Parts: sequence; structure tokens; C-alpha cells
Amino acid sequence: MEIIHVSAECYPVAKAGGLGDVVGALPKYQCQAGHIAKVVMPMYRTKFLYESEWTVDFKGQANLGNWFFDFTIIKESNNKLGFDLFLVDINGLLDRQKIYGYDDDAERFTAFQIAVLNWMNHWEHQPDIVHCHDHHTGLLPFMMQYCYDFGRLRNVPTVVTIHNGQYQGWMGWDKSRYIPRWDLWKRGMLDWADMINPLASAVKCASKVTTVSWSYLAELRSNANGLEKLFEYEQGKCVGILNGIDNEVWDPATDKYLVHHFSVKDVTAGKQKNKEELCRRFGFDSKKPLFVFIGRLVGEKAADVLPDAIRTSIFYSQGSASFLVLGSGETNVEWAFQQMKHEYEGIFNAVIGYDETLSHLMYAGADFLLMPSRVEPCGLNQMYAMRYGTVPVVRSTGGLQDTVTDMGDADGFGIRFNNASVEDIGYSIHRGTAVYSDAQQMKAMRTRMMQIDHSWESAMEAYQAVYSACLE
Repeated sequence: MEIIHVSAECYPVAKAGGLGDVVGALPKYQCQAGHIAKVVMPMYRTKFLYESEWTVDFKGQANLGNWFFDFTIIKESNNKLGFDLFLVDINGLLDRQKIYGYDDDAERFTAFQIAVLNWMNHWEHQPDIVHCHDHHTGLLPFMMQYCYDFGRLRNVPTVVTIHNGQYQGWMGWDKSRYIPRWDLWKRGMLDWADMINPLASAVKCASKVTTVSWSYLAELRSNANGLEKLFEYEQGKCVGILNGIDNEVWDPATDKYLVHHFSVKDVTAGKQKNKEELCRRFGFDSKKPLFVFIGRLVGEKAADVLPDAIRTSIFYSQGSASFLVLGSGETNVEWAFQQMKHEYEGIFNAVIGYDETLSHLMYAGADFLLMPSRVEPCGLNQMYAMRYGTVPVVRSTGGLQDTVTDMGDADGFGIRFNNASVEDIGYSIHRGTAVYSDAQQMKAMRTRMMQIDHSWESAMEAYQAVYSACLE
């Protein structure tokens, strides 16, 4: 089976979150299983671009309304990622360092999708499946079915995976001219609440829709940023598939970012060595429990609540635990953490930004990972933490409740709470501090979680079943 993944992100080429991790792993495992999986994404100006070898695969021309543009598609020459990787270059739109955050993102990703379909239109064959990821590629199912120029792709099945339904790519109807000649009778397939909504269009037009956890699929019917009724109506074509993690990248026994490797057999000693290295770097006492947060400092992750929750915990525990934050996002949250570095020296520290090497060391050396997310469609961080024997402290939502069992339940290994509040987070930190003093229970929890299989094999089989249903 030939599967074309179209995405705005792919690790390690360009990544802003879990979307990049999924698109960087799933195609690799599909290829290992005997399929032909390919990824096509924008050609951002990233380190990976300049450090890799490329060949030109295609040159073409297209238009975005009244603007005609040339585009080039290049292919990575050495199969570094375990699958064929193609990048789309459009001067003036995609030739930037950041993935998102520009005023013309609607134009950038619409032009990207048009270029991809122009390229596929020139193939001598047709792929079996076009797999679209999030709203940045959400117009593809519509254009493949209802744009006159892409008629030969009309019968190619499309699968849309929703990694985060809060972002939908809304555009005013004045931008409908960007879409190549299309059947005006199908306006309703683009429209939602009097706007062009690429994510809604994808749900309407795709052969199948998947979400990245079972619970998140259920949550979308009551909390989908305005699309609740659509998910209720289209539930028959929707499937929840829990993401996997790349066990070749995330393995404490072989992790290239770690100096001190370990496995489930020597987890206590191995984690202690990594913890001591972390504590030396940030001035912590390695005998105290270490809580870390790794992620975007935004409201979805409840990062706005974390400063007060940590302050409160430090106050009531009289500094009996240490805290380390790695991430960037909202300015006021970054500022609060920068202030706390000086207020709680030796107990709290923060690195504003992202550091892949440091993140791996934090998973390996921390005792607890904080994930108080308000929205977490799947979550990969808690799976990484479990792989490294770090106890996940999570809010019961989305994929977090699908993957983490509270330590109070039979065979439990994590800490769960219900509300993204100072009180619930603080109480969960207290539970973590208490269990940390019981070395035997900590070892049992670590052993239990490290043996859970969150690899891509089972998820890949579920995707295969979705693809097969599309082809029936």
C-alpha cells in the first residue's frame, strides 16, 4: 500500500509539538511493515534542510487566486528517516524559519496544499491513501473531490487525523478565490459558521477521520471549539487511535542524548545518575524529589496555573521538593518563571526555550513529570516519561486518562487529578512527595510503567484497518 502523509510538521525536520513526532515515526514503521509511506511538508529553512542532501523531484506552477507562483519539490537523497521525505518550496511563503505564527499562514498552507496536488496530478499512478494531518492540510479532501483541475485524484481515499481540534484554520469567504476552480454547488462542504473552516471541511469530505486517543474522540462531541455538532453527526466515520512513541528514539538504554544509560533492571541507580547530573547543572539537592514540566507555556497546557501551584507547594512543603521547567510560550508565564528562578534559588529553575538534549536528560533524571493540561488530545510526554521510569502527574483528560493509571488503583503507577487548579496540582505534588519517601513503591511503579508497550506497532495496525476500510 502506498500512503502519502501530508503535514506541516515532521520530526526531526521541523517540529512544534506532538504532530511532528507522530509524522516522524508512523511512516517509518509503516515502511518497516512493507508499505510505501512518504511524507510531504513545507520546505522551512531549518537545520535539517542544510545538513541533508537533496535532489529536485518536480518543478511546477500554480496560482493562489490572482497570484501565480512557481514551486519546487525536493527529495531527501539518503533515506535518513526511514521513509521518502519531500519538501515543497514556494519563495515568499514557505521559505521561513518558523512553522507557524505568521499573518499570512492561511495563504502559506493553502498554497502548499495546491502545490502538493499539482505535483500528484502529474504522477503516472495514484497513491492508495492520502493521509492528511490537522487543519493545515484540511482542504486536500475537498480539493481532490471538487476542484476541476484535480479530477483524476477524485477517487483516491483520504484519511484525516486530528491532533488538536482547537485549531481549525478559519478563513473569510473573501479567500475562497484561493481555491482552484471548484464546484460552487459544494460551498457547504467548506462552510462552518459563515467562514471557510478547513478542519470542518476535512471532517465532512474525508473518507475516514481519526483522533489521537479514544477519549479525545469522545471529548470532541462536547468540546471541539464550535464543531461539536459536526463530530456528533459524523461519528460513524470517526475512529480513535492512541498514538505510539518511537521506541528507537526514546529508549533509556540507548538514548544518544544520555551519558548514563539504564534499563528496567537498573532503573533506580540509572535514574539517580541522571538526576545527579541535572541537579549539578541547576543547583538542586539530588536527595529531594524532582518535579519537571516540559512543554509549551500556554493555556491549553495549564501553564498559567503552574507558577502559583509551584509557589504554593514550595510554601507548604517548606522546600522539600525541587522543580524544573523547560518550555516557551505566553510572555506572562515566561516572566513568572524567570522571577521564580531568583526567588527560589536551589529549589526552582526554568529554561525558557526548547532543548532536545536537555528534555531527554529531564525525562531520565526527574522523579515526576507534571502535565496539568486543560486539553491533551493524546499526549506523548507522559509516554516518554513512563519509558524512562518517571512518574506522570496528569490531569484526567484526553489521552492522559487513556494512558495513566493512578497509583491508588490496582497496578497503578501514576498520579491523576481532575481540575487544572492550584489546589489539585498542589495536592498531586504532595502525593508525589509522599510516595517518593517509599523507595520500594517507587521502584515498583517505575518497573511497572517501563514495561508498558506504547510502541507504534499496535497503532500502526489500527491505521491499517482504517486504510483498508477506505478501500473496500
